Amino acid sequence: MQKRSDKEESVKVLAEKFGKVQVAIVAEFNKLDVATVTELRKKCRDAKVDYKVVKNTLAKRAAKGTSVEKLEPLMAGPTALVMGYEDPVTAAKVLADFIAKAPKAKEAIKVRGALVDGDVIDPAGVAALAKMPGLLELRAIIARMINTPATQIARVVQTPGGQLARVIQARVDKEGGATAA
Repeated sequence: MQKRSDKEESVKVLAEKFGKVQVAIVAEFNKLDVATVTELRKKCRDAKVDYKVVKNTLAKRAAKGTSVEKLEPLMAGPTALVMGYEDPVTAAKVLADFIAKAPKAKEAIKVRGALVDGDVIDPAGVAALAKMPGLLELRAIIARMINTPATQIARVVQTPGGQLARVIQARVDKEGGATAA
């Protein structure tokens, strides 16, 4: 059993995290073995996402005054939180990929809902979020979009000049050939 001071410290740390989250996914977990949880924690850590099994009463207390307070109705029974701070899509992708690839996770982890930039979404919304491109992917797409028109403009500008030069050269060759005869 945790001491009161430990609980207060847990609430304080969790409240700080709740104040910074862009996405907080609430999931129910049942009968997960240590190896599976360790693997999930590693994948989350690698993606700079937090995975935390929480006591509902402490999580609800920590959520007071933050946007995560909207998730209180989902905090019942065995609860785990997957929290992302930089890119809302990353946390959803990590969890969805893990559930899809880990055989034991499919049965043991059930997404209840999530908070994304202050809005509550249902499990279907979390699944849709996981299918969206992440921040790095979006940056690459935008860079390609910006770069593509520039190369096309260069080609378009270059093409008429080349065509004009060929027409003039052909005219010169034609006139030069006519005067020589």
